[in-house]
Amino acid sequence: MGLIHGLLYLLFGEGRNVLRETSEVFRENTEEAAKRAVTLRGEALGQLAAEFALPRKGRFDRFMDGLNRLPRPALVFGILALFVSAMVDPVWFASRMQGLLLVPEPLWWLLGIVVSFYFGARHQAKSQEFQRSLSQTMQRVPDVMGNLDGLREIGRDAEVAARRPAAKMPEPNGALVQWQRAKSG
Repeated sequence: MGLIHGLLYLLFGEGRNVLRETSEVFRENTEEAAKRAVTLRGEALGQLAAEFALPRKGRFDRFMDGLNRLPRPALVFGILALFVSAMVDPVWFASRMQGLLLVPEPLWWLLGIVVSFYFGARHQAKSQEFQRSLSQTMQRVPDVMGNLDGLREIGRDAEVAARRPAAKMPEPNGALVQWQRAKSG
């Protein structure tokens, strides 16, 4: 008995669990990982909410938003104009394309970098806006679920009421009817 008791005390004594502590060296504690993930998610949502807390509605902000929306339509309309010009005046179009052949390769790389950064930053901003609206939607889920549960309960109550037999009207009290006739007439 002393040997088994000593072994169990070695493994579980002093409020410790050596087996659990040893296994956590090789495998992450799932419960603690979940707690850290919840904390991280809450802090990330808090940071995201703080970033978009103040609406930007000034004239300058509206002007800059409008200016930021110009490059994509301008590129699309420019490319469509190139197709139209190639069909309308092929010689003029070909001479312009010959001029593009003279642009050095590093300048094409620079143009590619500028366009990539612009559209990359635009994509990031739109992605963050989408995540913000998604987090606001997810915050409303408990209210919506509560409303749906209330509506289902009302529907169940209506079904139960519809299944009940109609209540019979009570027989009129003869003495009361005679008294009312005597009083009125």
